[in-house]
Amino acid sequence: MSKEIAVVIGAGSIGRAIARRIGAGRLLLLADYSDKALAEAAEQLGDEGYEVTIQVTDVSDRAAVEALADAAAGLGPVTQVVHNAGVSPTQASTERVLHVDLLGTALVLDAFARVIAPGGAGIVIASMAGHRESPYAREVEHALATTETSQLLALPFLQPDQVGSSVHAYALSKRANSLRVQTAAAAWAKRGARVNAVSPGVIITPLAKDELSGPRAAWFQHVREVSAAGRFGAPDEVAEASAFLLGEHAGFITGADLLMDGGVTAALRTGELTTP
Repeated sequence: MSKEIAVVIGAGSIGRAIARRIGAGRLLLLADYSDKALAEAAEQLGDEGYEVTIQVTDVSDRAAVEALADAAAGLGPVTQVVHNAGVSPTQASTERVLHVDLLGTALVLDAFARVIAPGGAGIVIASMAGHRESPYAREVEHALATTETSQLLALPFLQPDQVGSSVHAYALSKRANSLRVQTAAAAWAKRGARVNAVSPGVIITPLAKDELSGPRAAWFQHVREVSAAGRFGAPDEVAEASAFLLGEHAGFITGADLLMDGGVTAALRTGELTTP
């Protein structure tokens, strides 16, 4: 029998932490936009004893995502899928955030809905930012959840001049991630599979360090001070939460979004913290 396939899209710190947590005994298919990041991740995980193959993938490109899903299915039963690819507001323009973080997630959910194995499970790594300004107007949330993927970026309120800043684009995209996971759960269920989201707060990764040293640095410092946890998170903590949702003990959980932000959203709700 062929080995189970675990697909991890996004080979950064969180993706690697999850790969370590779920990869033992499986073939890891790593995907990332950067061939350099992929090579580094594959070498590191290979040196640690994991069996790894790689495929360069731009998640904002439908053909590339479909090719990744086909490649995964060709290797064996795809039992676990982790979508962790994304860009931050400091790294990218409003348009790029919408293409990668919003459209890219929808494309991944669609493509793997047709190849996930019975009993399989998926995870989308979203963000606490999706909870910061939600809920949006009912018609906006309905459109984000249900619009055909090919038409998503044609929605009037997703035009860059309507969205405004990359920070707002990021929050809107991450809210869309949660909503798309809810609706995707029905499609994945047709193959006997589950899919959920995890919405982390500030997790110390190279991407987060860009944000922490950027124009919102003072706000992030305040976030750490007023949150219930009083600290930022670590990639291994996201990996533990993801492994639970991917595993058999979460068999009754699908279409859910696990917020793990150390209490930041709670501080926003109570007024102890305001948005920047």
